Amino acid sequence: MIRLKKNGRCILPAALKVAGYSLLMGTIILLPELLIAQTPEIPSTIAEQQLEAITENSDDNETEDDSFLQSMQQFLKDPINLNTADAEQLKELMILSPLQIQNLISYRSLLGNFINLYELQAVPGWNITTIQKLRLFITVSNKVILVHSLKERLHNGSNTILVRISEVLEKSKGYSLGPPTAHNFYPGSPKKVFVRYKYQYKNLLQYGLLAEKDAGEQFFKGAQKQGFDLYSAHLFIRNIGIIKQLALGDFTVNMGQGLTQWQSLAFKKSADIANIKRQLAVLRPYNSAGEINFHRGVGITIGSKNWETTVFASLKKVDGNFATDTVNNDGFITSLQTSGLHRTSSETADKDIQQQIAFGSNLAYNKNNFHVGVNGIQYHFRLPINKEAVPYNLYALSGNTLGNYSIDYAYTFRNMHFFGEAAVSNSFAKAFVNGLLISVDANVDLSFLYRNIPEKYHALYSSAFTENSTPVNEKGMFGGISIRPTNFWRIDAYADLYKFPWLKYLTDAPSVGADYMLQATYKPNKQLEWYVRYHTESKSKNFNPDLSMLSPVINKPKQNFRTQVNYKISPAITFRNRVEMVWYNKKGQDAQNGFLTFADILYKPALKNYSASMRMQYFETDGYDSRLYAYENDVLFSYSIPVFYDKGFRYYLNFNYELNKQMTVWIRWAQSIYRDKTSIGSGLDEIPGNKKSEIKMQLQYRF
Repeated sequence: MIRLKKNGRCILPAALKVAGYSLLMGTIILLPELLIAQTPEIPSTIAEQQLEAITENSDDNETEDDSFLQSMQQFLKDPINLNTADAEQLKELMILSPLQIQNLISYRSLLGNFINLYELQAVPGWNITTIQKLRLFITVSNKVILVHSLKERLHNGSNTILVRISEVLEKSKGYSLGPPTAHNFYPGSPKKVFVRYKYQYKNLLQYGLLAEKDAGEQFFKGAQKQGFDLYSAHLFIRNIGIIKQLALGDFTVNMGQGLTQWQSLAFKKSADIANIKRQLAVLRPYNSAGEINFHRGVGITIGSKNWETTVFASLKKVDGNFATDTVNNDGFITSLQTSGLHRTSSETADKDIQQQIAFGSNLAYNKNNFHVGVNGIQYHFRLPINKEAVPYNLYALSGNTLGNYSIDYAYTFRNMHFFGEAAVSNSFAKAFVNGLLISVDANVDLSFLYRNIPEKYHALYSSAFTENSTPVNEKGMFGGISIRPTNFWRIDAYADLYKFPWLKYLTDAPSVGADYMLQATYKPNKQLEWYVRYHTESKSKNFNPDLSMLSPVINKPKQNFRTQVNYKISPAITFRNRVEMVWYNKKGQDAQNGFLTFADILYKPALKNYSASMRMQYFETDGYDSRLYAYENDVLFSYSIPVFYDKGFRYYLNFNYELNKQMTVWIRWAQSIYRDKTSIGSGLDEIPGNKKSEIKMQLQYRF
């Protein structure tokens, strides 16, 4: 650790040919002398890996929650002042661990305000890597914070209008199955349209409107006579006297460790082994394109001294598969739909068919290093939920009501931070999550997390630190270690052992699994970052090639190797190269292998009003089980993490231009070209031919 003194204070086969070419290309580019670094891309390499992991393990593929990127963009414009920020503000960064937050506040209380950012090196648990990740989003200032009047909040903020249009140019089967009397086809245009208006004053006031139409949905006709498929509005106010947060319209609720409720983006297993704790404000504004994971109503948080209390209520219509009991002539819901797509007649029939009333509260006490909170939420449904009578649904959610209640807690003692949540549902099923973060040394951190969630426990809109996408039917123990032997090297590893006590979809018996990851990162300066990762996981799954009456459940191991280089060739040009291989069930009858490599060029000249990026990629896998994912640069506030399997090439081009201080435009072109294929996709999304091309255009106007 670097220490300085200032003012008397301590400052601290074919695929292998492509792989060879890609590695050679990376080696040649790395030869020149290292140059001065430019602003790092957002999100960071770690955030990209976390988003890839969420997509890989999600039932809904890519997330449409862009609140994380919106927050980061706001912090770029209005950085957090470390001399005045409290724990809640620091948590919003989603970068710092609880120990780092507590150590910062303790250091500031003991030694006074920070003089400059270099002093952060003296804070226990903080290092150069952490400071580099944060440096664009934080500042140190002794400027007196004035009380922001309501008039100032309403008139001195910024207005933003964002319009995004995207389209896959090749027509899929769903657009060519007419005539209109047919039930199973896409009657709308293939264009996806997203419009958002937002007013924001610092982090204290924001309100806005949002509208979205998915590809294939009608627009001002047919089933969508009201125009867009989704309309959303919100008003969110922070820090008006004892009112800490006030939400009207659409908002998210986050409580405890995700056993009861967690609607905001939540990271899971990744190389950032310290990011195992859920830590955000209970209420947050919602203005993203996702149509499911939010509440619609009113919420308020009131705080005084060490106490905070939140209450909220929501009335919302949600999608569901409707069925009728022919004996009693009663209707019920077989499942709640989460895709948000309303294209075909069956999808539009499911829209808003279920009415959901939700209300809940949180009471929290915080003092120094101690936190305890009491949480509760209750749901009432107009139609009962009655899932299909198959063995794995024996303990599934059913009925007209659901309730979840919990106590969450946290305590910091020296270099240790303990946290957890104990929850119970209205079926009296008990669930637990407990974690421990330890800073063993200035260069060694440990993390542990145990979860025990029975098959009878259910929670809606929740996201705990689990292997499953939702907290249900799982027991497991996670352990991670992060070692920084020098300022240039970082070694991260974790082991996660888990079991599923009851059956799952495509797993007709209780099962176990194991997940191990080892990653080494070399970052000698601001220009170069290189990491190598080995990941192995073993899960149980049905395997019944002979179509026997009983499906045997066997382990399916999967190994993954990845190496990636990020190198800034000049202040304006960044090169990025990845090579990744996967082996699925290597010794089994259904063994598959996969390979992916790409090379990126990111161009962002200083003091210019334009930037661009491009990628060339090759992928080759034996099937879907050996699929691979790769984060792609996209237009502002948009995620792109496609899944790749079979054989083919992919490339994309991004370009953005700032026309003036008010208006910026983005254009993105992406195309996948498959080898030895006559069609892409399946069902109504099947595209004839071997090419899939997407164009995306976005305009943002600020005033």
